[in-house]
Order: sequence, then structure tokens, then C-alpha cells
Amino acid sequence: MDRAARAAADAGLDGVLVAPGPDMVHLTGYQPPAATERLTLLVLSADQEPVLVVPTLEAPDAEHAPGAPALTLRDWTDGKDPYAVTAPLLDVAGRFAVSDNTWALHLLGLQQTLPSTSYVSLTSALPMLRAVKDAAELARLEAAGAAADATYEEILKVRFSGRRENEVAAELARLLTRFGHEQVDFTVVGSGPNGANPHHEAGERVIERGDMVVLDFGGLKHGYGSDTSRTVHVGEPTTEEQRVHDVVREAQQAAFEAVRPGIACQEVDRVARAVITEAGYGEYFIHRTGHGIGVTTHEPPYMIEGERQPLVPGMCFSVEPGIYLPGRFGVRIEDIVTVTGDGGRRLNTTPRELAVVD
Repeated sequence: MDRAARAAADAGLDGVLVAPGPDMVHLTGYQPPAATERLTLLVLSADQEPVLVVPTLEAPDAEHAPGAPALTLRDWTDGKDPYAVTAPLLDVAGRFAVSDNTWALHLLGLQQTLPSTSYVSLTSALPMLRAVKDAAELARLEAAGAAADATYEEILKVRFSGRRENEVAAELARLLTRFGHEQVDFTVVGSGPNGANPHHEAGERVIERGDMVVLDFGGLKHGYGSDTSRTVHVGEPTTEEQRVHDVVREAQQAAFEAVRPGIACQEVDRVARAVITEAGYGEYFIHRTGHGIGVTTHEPPYMIEGERQPLVPGMCFSVEPGIYLPGRFGVRIEDIVTVTGDGGRRLNTTPRELAVVD
């Protein structure tokens, strides 16, 4: 919280306002009820101690949050104006970074109460707030990655042919939970032509022999994310299918080898894209090469053209190039990578070769 307040001051802002969501969990460990419409707001600024504005009926839970000892709680009861309670904590003409998932209802309430204040997106103002992980965060990400790897190793043992995509997806979810995930966020199973849709929702299609199958799965373990992709083939692949997979694997390896402190995020994307383009499949690589990961499975920084943020030791992000041939099949290979002092280190270590399944 202190680092966030100082970062805001260095950016010329008067403070940071954090609504319930990933930023609040990251900063305080507190996760209020997701469905509440009552104002809950963490107020951080360099010239005062952290304050959490919280409904009175939820104050007992807030008092037991990991970050509570460093917080002053300012509670308000139903029937009172929560914006009037919050206003004395803010500079009447201040400029504040506001967490991206803040309800418009609450932002408008603050603007009405303090019409001379102004607000900017927290992600655009402080994109590095959650990007660099400390040792404890890295340990949790490593554990989540290991659990996802164990899930992949087990799913290779099940039968694919003759089963619906959603059956395999359910098996992935069960395995993620078995290996310690408290939350499963996604289980993509894209077989045959469905694999050409990067975010295909597993459905009723029956997987057949001869299908390429994209598997992309992850969630949260101990509050930190996993996200990995591997592509398998039901029976022996054709020469073309093997070649496409080899191109993606080469692109993924080249992008990983490009990771080192000081290079811009966009360079990781450029390296992967160059390999795929040179092989003649450039138009079929239709998404960014990677995204950050932490208390959510997608967060800054992003490995995409135009992102000039330099890599810093402790950053964690996916490296996941892909090729998607419409109406035919897709291939994606994804690892989570952390930046080290002299390069990068994978947090997923399962084989990246094309696995043949039954």
C-alpha cells in the first residue's frame, strides 16, 4: 500500500482509490462480497495512512483481512451518504487513479460530492502496480504452474476419441481442483475446426480420431494464477499438422529465449510473430503473444506491438503464440514465464512436443 501511494505521488497524482476486486485483494488481502452495491473503497495517498471505507455490516470481516493492521477503517451505516464519509479523505481538487472495476455508480457519487476532483484509470496511470512479483508471489505462481502441469500430465492418460469436448473440460476442472486450485477460471477444449477459435467454449462436439485438440486451462491456487496451453492430436498427425505444430513450438521457444531485462514487451511479440510469418502463417496468428498474470489470470503487462514497457526481473507473463486455420484446426503452446536477472524462467515445464492421445 505504501509503494502504491508513493508511485501515485511520483506520477503526479493525489492518491489511489481502490474498489473491491483484484487490486484490493493484492493490496490488502480483503475480498468483500462480490455482489454488494454498498461503497467499499481503499484510499491511499502519500500524506496519510491507508483508509478503508467500508459498510458497517461488513466491518467485522474487513478487520480480519491480512492487511487490516496497516489500515484505518472508516465505516458507514445504511441510510448515511457514503460519499460524504469518503470526501474528507480526499483533496477537494485532487486527481486520483481509480481501479478499473470501480462501479460507475460510485465514481459518479464521488464526482457529485467533490466536483473539482478528477480521475484516471489505475491501469493506465500505474501499469506496473502489480506487474513485478516479490519472492512470496513468485512461490505461489510456481505452485499454481506446477498444479497446472500435473493436470496436463494426467489428462494425457484419459481417452479423447468418442468423448464430447465438455466431458474433457470437466475432467480438466476436476484435476485442477485435485491439485489444489480453489478456483477454476477456464478449461478450453477446442477439437478439430473448433480449435481455430482461440477462446472456444467446450461444447457438445464429439472428438474424433484425426482431430487436433487445443487445451487451454487455468485458475487460482492460493490466490495466484495458472494458465497453460498444449495441443494434442488424437492418433497420428498428418505431415501438415505436425509442421504447423513445429512452427508454433519454434515461435514459442524463440520468444522465450528473447526474454531478458530491459527489452520492451513488444519485442517478445515481434520475435514470435516473425517465426510464424516467415513460415507463411502470419495472417493466422490472430492474438497477442502474452499477458501478465498474478492475482488474476490476465493483467498488465501485455506482450503486443506498441507496448514499450521494458521487462523487469520479477515480471510474470504468458508466452503463447498460435496458428488458427479457419474451419480446419488450431495450435497453441503456452507457458508462464518470469523475468530473471539475466533472462527468463518457465513456470510450466511439461513437454511442448505434439502429444499423441487415444
